[in-house]
Amino acid sequence: MEKEKLEVMIDEFIDEFLKETTGKNIQVISHFDTDGITSAAIITQTLKKIDQKFSLKIVKSLNAKIIKSLDSERPVLFLDLASGSFEHLKNSKIKKIFIIDHHEIERDKIPKNVTIINSELDKKQKISSSGLSYLFSKKLDEGNKEFAKLAILGMIGDMLEREIEKLNNSILEDGEIQRIKGLMIYPSTRPLNKVLEYSSNPFIPGVTGESFGVAELLREAGITPENGKYKNLIDLTEEEMKNLVTSIILRDPSQKNNELIGELFLVKFFGKLEDAREISAKINACSREGHPEVALGFCLENTNSKKKAESIHAKYRQQLISGIKFAKDEEKIRGKGYVILNAKNRIKDTMIGTISSILASSREYEEGTVIIGMSYDGKDKIKVSSRNAGRKGRNLREVLSSVMDSFEGEVGGHQSAAGCIINVRDEEEFIERIKNQLEVEVIKIGEK
Repeated sequence: MEKEKLEVMIDEFIDEFLKETTGKNIQVISHFDTDGITSAAIITQTLKKIDQKFSLKIVKSLNAKIIKSLDSERPVLFLDLASGSFEHLKNSKIKKIFIIDHHEIERDKIPKNVTIINSELDKKQKISSSGLSYLFSKKLDEGNKEFAKLAILGMIGDMLEREIEKLNNSILEDGEIQRIKGLMIYPSTRPLNKVLEYSSNPFIPGVTGESFGVAELLREAGITPENGKYKNLIDLTEEEMKNLVTSIILRDPSQKNNELIGELFLVKFFGKLEDAREISAKINACSREGHPEVALGFCLENTNSKKKAESIHAKYRQQLISGIKFAKDEEKIRGKGYVILNAKNRIKDTMIGTISSILASSREYEEGTVIIGMSYDGKDKIKVSSRNAGRKGRNLREVLSSVMDSFEGEVGGHQSAAGCIINVRDEEEFIERIKNQLEVEVIKIGEK
């Protein structure tokens, strides 16, 4: 039987990787979100198993300065980034570069010193970098199936859970993941009142962040505590689930029944079945709060890292709820088909992407509306995150790339979720240029 394109790509990548790295000290550079961290966990454990020397660095984004700082004599492996940095890689003196990534790519610009696995080169599959890292790991050694659950966590962290079903490479089976139908509020394995209070996606008006509102919602749904404790979400009866969904829709009529109910993935973690979305969120929180080493340790089920991760996540959730409330209430720059939230220093730069995603899925905006979030990084940079409401509309990576031609900075991402970094001094000019670009895009669409 003929091999799939992705499988051929991985085979060729492995051959080149082993030829160029055996006996050398590899520099592994990975992105700091859930997908990047789980990719790093999979790859570093895989390299340890084959006694391959390596160093690991986790970064917020990739830029010319980071690339220039790398040892040009040592091979480099980039995870969950670098597909948008071909010009810098080509101009670097690094002799051999490997990339495992899933972001948009200009295939005709791949430098000669780069060997790459990127799912964008195989349009049949939507798969995260962690998924690709796992397929690489499993191809090296069938015994590496233990890392499959990390691939699933990375997929969920990148909001690709609806694509998991479409994969034809048995990652779900390898990870022994349990699937159930249920309410798409997480974690499904925790008491319902707390789950609703900290629900950010969906954001439930009058309930999220409001303990009184939670109690009122549950009372309306006819759900009462037993022995002073509410049931876990997955333990609700079918009738209780229906009543709860009805009560949520009454709070926010823009929510649709079929979007509130979906596939939940349960993963065995620290010997216990957990909601994969919660584990993914904890990994993300640790890294975004500046503790990637805790996130990595948590992925590898280290007990000390687990305690630290839970503490960091609790604080992060509080900040996230505050950020969402600010984003909902703050006056925004609005135009035809776009909304710009310039949060300045009111929302952390590590959180603006998450909040932009929540706004884009909030039903407050018409499908295809471009949501642009901006936040200071505490120094002299601004993080810009763009999202398409309903995940449909313009190619945001192309939009940002066009605008960034006038500024210093990197652009990365996908059609419906892209980002860049700009200098604070360019703030006002960037806003004017992005507004002009989005308005030109609207005209172009109207002319079609």
